[in-house]
Formats: sequence, C-alpha cells, structure tokens
Amino acid sequence: MRDIVTERAQLFLGSRLKRLAEKMQADVVKISERIGLAVQPGQYALLATLDLDGPQTIGELTEALQLSQPAITRTVAKLSEMGLVEVARRGRDQRHKTVALTAEGEAAMARAKSLLWPQIEGAVGDMLGDLAGPFLANLGHIEERMSERPLHRRAVEAAQQGLVIHDYSDALAPHFRTINGQWIEAMYRLEQTDIDVLDHPRERIIDGGGTILFVEAPGLGIVGACALQKTGPDQYELTKMGVLESARGLKAGEFLLKAMIAKAGEMGARRLYLLSNRKSEAAIHLYEKLGFAHDAGIMAEFGARYARCDVAMLYRG
Repeated sequence: MRDIVTERAQLFLGSRLKRLAEKMQADVVKISERIGLAVQPGQYALLATLDLDGPQTIGELTEALQLSQPAITRTVAKLSEMGLVEVARRGRDQRHKTVALTAEGEAAMARAKSLLWPQIEGAVGDMLGDLAGPFLANLGHIEERMSERPLHRRAVEAAQQGLVIHDYSDALAPHFRTINGQWIEAMYRLEQTDIDVLDHPRERIIDGGGTILFVEAPGLGIVGACALQKTGPDQYELTKMGVLESARGLKAGEFLLKAMIAKAGEMGARRLYLLSNRKSEAAIHLYEKLGFAHDAGIMAEFGARYARCDVAMLYRG
C-alpha cells in the first residue's frame, strides 16, 4: 500500500512528525507502565518545568512550553485530578493561578528522572546514532523558522506575490456578476441599480467611459472585481468592489484597490468617490487606509442612489 504521507513529504510534514511522535510516545507508555508510572508522555514536559523552575502560572507554562493555553489548561486539570499538581492563587492577586508540584508529584518526578528518563534517552540515542546531532539541530532550525514566519504567513505571502490584475473583457463579465452578487446578497439585498450594472457591465460601465478590473490569485483564479463608473467630466464612482471569501487573507482587495486608484489617475479622474454602508466595516477601513475620507458633500449629492447608502467618501490621496 502506498504511503502518501511519505510520498508527499513536504505537504504532510506535520502529519509525519505527528505519526512519529505517536509511535515514540506509545513506546514511552510501555516503559512507564513497566516501572509503575501512570504519567502520560505528553505530561512530562510540564511536570519537568515545574520540577526545574518551581511554581508557574498558566501563562508562564504556555510561554515556556510554547503550547496553546487551552492545551496547558487541560494538562494541568488532568494532573490535578491525578494529585500530581496543585493550583493556588499567587499572593493577593486573585487573577493569577499558580501551578506547583504536590508531594506526590515530586515523588513521581524523582522516580521518572532516576528510572524512566535514562532509559528513554538511551533508546533514542541508540535509534538516532550518528544522526542525532544533525537531526536535532535541523529540528531546532525548523522551530526557529516557524516562530519567525509561520506557515500560514508564508502561504499568504507567496499567494500575494502571484496576484495579477486583468482588464475587463466580456469573457470575465460573469465573474463581475458572481463576485459582487455574492457579497451584496450576503450583507444587504440587490437593488435595481445593482442588477442593471451587474447584468450589463459593458453597457453601464465600459461604454460609458468607465472601466472594470479583476484580480487573479494563483490556484484560485479570478477572486476580485472592481469598477469605475464615469458620472461626469473627470468624475468617477468607485463601485462594485468585492473579493471572494476563498481569497480572504491574501490582501487581494487592497491589491485591487491600489490598482484601481492608479487606473483612475491614468484616466484623468479629478474627483473619485464611493458610496457604502457602515456594515461594510472592513471595506471602509481599507478605503480610509488608502486615502478616502468621509465627505458630507458626496453624501448629499449622490447618497440617494442606493437605499443602503449611509457612507460617502472622497479620494484625497
């Protein structure tokens, strides 16, 4: 039978390390049972920290072991049930709970250090042989790199580097309808002015002197769209800007908005504005970040175009 975890080594690296850890921990349990210790392998690191450094808060244990707070809390609760640790308040500060070894916990640690740990260290050393130095060093490098730039950030950065802007074409028109219809219907309702533009982008936007841009993300295809609708001499409304949920986190919206602002400049826009709603908080924050400001004059002049409009902004660079 094929071992997909081994074949796709980089894709399933986490799964492979977890598989290895489960096998090693299962063997540690067998050794522990043989010498009469009921502590699980995953609990020893916390007990060892308390044995070495003394009483610790949950936050201090989280930082020392580099595990999530819920994971630490669950382990402490289990060890407390076993009578190996006790949880108490630190001084008069009722907000901080201190975790410490009980007498039974100290005895268990003494037994583990004298009988269990030497056997495990010896067995692991025998298994790794001359690979021990390079393997452990590389493991440390992986942990350092994960801390500096987690995988999710690396994936997002790689995707951002591959974002591409496309000009309007009739072949891309269905994406304009789908992307904008998705977010408008999710947050509001489609008004007739929305339907007119989404169903007839060439007639309502392009032929009237405006433009539509699309953003493509690697592996995802077209994920965002935005339009400039000409509403007067050197005057444009930035409208129908949306990004698919599948592309959230890639900053595709910011990439697209920057491209559209630049495009407006190329088209000679002296007045660039937009109409929105307070419910679109993330979008409004992005508009503000890139140079749009709330403007009462724009609201008075154009706000009635949409029933949902209660935000009007003017680009000031």
